[in-house]
Amino acid sequence: MSKGKRYPQEFKIEAVKQTNKRGYSVVEVLERLGICTKRLYHWRCYS
Repeated sequence: MSKGKRYPQEFKIEAVKQTNKRGYSVVEVLERLGICTKRLYHWRCYS
């Protein structure tokens, strides 16, 4: 069984920056990067 797609640390950091520092909404970032809500919120908690 696959664990899912892996993302580089730089990708995660950039996604979080877009919501925290650049003022994009979570929905905008999710749609642009093609990731799920749960994943982005998880990254935000651990950044």
